[in-house]
Amino acid sequence: MEEIRDNLLARIAEAEREGWLGEVEGLRVSLAGAIDKLAQVDALAERQSAAVQLGMPGFSRSRGIAGTPRPTS
Repeated sequence: MEEIRDNLLARIAEAEREGWLGEVEGLRVSLAGAIDKLAQVDALAERQSAAVQLGMPGFSRSRGIAGTPRPTS
């Protein structure tokens, strides 16, 4: 996504040099979308790195329903 953003910036500069005003506007819209998507990816990565892994609880004995001991025969 960063490569796309950088490419769009280069294309905008070229379009401005050449005077392609319609092209400049379209590229700016695309650039805004790419920047927004990068922000979303960064936010997601930040949320995932802040998550705490609790793991699975261990069970030392087998128990019946509601933690009552199993009947013996």
